[in-house]
Amino acid sequence: MLHYQLFINGEFVDSVSGQTSDSINPFNQEVVAKVSRANAEDARLAIAAARKAFDGGAWPRMTREERSSMLKAISDKINEKQKDLVALEVIDSGSTVRKAKEDIYLSARNMHSFSKMAAMDLTENIEGLSKPGFSQNLLVREPVGVVGAIIPWNFPLKMAVWKLGPALAAGNTVVLKPSELTPCTAMELAKILTEVGIPKGAVNIIPGFGEDVGEEIVKNPMVDKISFTGSTAVGRKVMVFASQHLKKVTLECGGKSANIVLDDADLSLAVDGALYAIFYHQGQCCEAGTRLFLPKKIHDEFMERLIAKTRKLKLGDPRDTSTDLGPVISKRQQERILGYIAKGKEQGANAVVGGGTPSDPTLSKGFFVEPTVFTNVKNSMTIAQEEIFGPVLSVISYDTDDQAIEMANDSIYGLGGGVWSKDKERAMNVAQRLRAGTVWINEWHLISEKAPFGGYKQSGIGREFGLDGLKEYTETKHVHIDEVGSREKKFWYDTVVPK
Repeated sequence: MLHYQLFINGEFVDSVSGQTSDSINPFNQEVVAKVSRANAEDARLAIAAARKAFDGGAWPRMTREERSSMLKAISDKINEKQKDLVALEVIDSGSTVRKAKEDIYLSARNMHSFSKMAAMDLTENIEGLSKPGFSQNLLVREPVGVVGAIIPWNFPLKMAVWKLGPALAAGNTVVLKPSELTPCTAMELAKILTEVGIPKGAVNIIPGFGEDVGEEIVKNPMVDKISFTGSTAVGRKVMVFASQHLKKVTLECGGKSANIVLDDADLSLAVDGALYAIFYHQGQCCEAGTRLFLPKKIHDEFMERLIAKTRKLKLGDPRDTSTDLGPVISKRQQERILGYIAKGKEQGANAVVGGGTPSDPTLSKGFFVEPTVFTNVKNSMTIAQEEIFGPVLSVISYDTDDQAIEMANDSIYGLGGGVWSKDKERAMNVAQRLRAGTVWINEWHLISEKAPFGGYKQSGIGREFGLDGLKEYTETKHVHIDEVGSREKKFWYDTVVPK
């Protein structure tokens, strides 16, 4: 069994209370690790360390090139430890080994990209503000200060990198709270930070629960910005708490993404794409394609293919490369998903595949939910409106493109969406009318650190990734540099101080 302490001010320390939490393997309920459980007092210590490191420490005062080099070293270390990190991610999160390999590879690649962003000079000349010889005007971007980063359990290492990379690239210091359910690879990342020699206090990693650690991070006046990924319900609370000190916030919250198949789609591509959109990582993705809109013209043929392929998906040990779906993260989440399935049946939807837990006795200790497909779904039903965060697909039929778009947009969410069509111009027209932050055409789930990601409506505020995401971690300053030179030419001074 593994043991992890908190990482505060460059040191690994026990929690003030001495309490620990068990991180549980969702496949067999075995204890993966005992982890020091932070509380509000530990959070205050971590925040103080980050504050001191920002106000007088080395990290914000390094050159862009020095910060870039260190982030590149972190990327290299992740690659170096890839095999061990994959194995740990599988047993800690229930991720299939096929997915985990991709996650760890992308974590390293993402941090490499952030290292390049760290070297960028974001200073701009403000053109057109002044005439020649009058003044020069610069738009200067500076680190916002101490960043409180709170991440969920579905992509543990990748989410940690997604928060730390741009925050550090911009010169901030960070307090990171990984989920209490999946803290292990974040704590391995803390070890990597010490190996590359990151300055003390620049990053602090404190596993704990939202009701004490998370709230302290969000409410503490020494924290300048909150970067949160999680449910919309919690995101609302974060926004309220952060408003007490008018903190900057980036919120990447829930989704109920609409996956629209047009009647001219390539069915072999669209069927597999729809399965990938919903069942990737057991449906535990904020932008999963949970609502599938099918035109009545091709509905029956599409469903025949989709049902047949869904029945072939293998639930099993996530360490086995032949496993397609592993367990969901916890007993609580399993029960929540099953509750939504029951609600769907109660409201008149038909579960044509799945709808329960597997009967295989070798899976009895795992938190499994069968891949489930509902037909006869109305867009107003609970399973079509609320985020389930599990392997549950709602299929909704439509007559016209306009009707599909109207139903797709009839949601409090607006994180992702997709369109399947052989006619790219037609697909583009639909994509432009969808109220969502990312729309894929004949694709799903491909998110890049080079392109902004975030949601419309109650799916979030702000953007992550790309130049837009980097700027979220900065304050913007206008610097006016006088080029007039003499008092005599500054006639506007005369309005207050006569010559």
